[in-house]
Amino acid sequence: MKKLVASVLALSVFTSAAMAGGPVVVVEEPMPVVEEQAGTSVGVLPLLLVGIALCVALCGGSDDDDRRRESTIPEEEE
Repeated sequence: MKKLVASVLALSVFTSAAMAGGPVVVVEEPMPVVEEQAGTSVGVLPLLLVGIALCVALCGGSDDDDRRRESTIPEEEE
């Protein structure tokens, strides 16, 4: 009987040490929300259109047709 009581007492001492600290609770941190920023190409498009408009305004409308007409008109001789 003493052996039984001693073994139960020893078992209870070791099991309480094994259970010390309680259960381990793992809490996962939420994933950070990554917001996508607007593309930088939105700012480039108006600049590109302004550049094209300036090129058309400054480079367009050549005077070559007027020069050809002037050179084909016969000059009046005196």
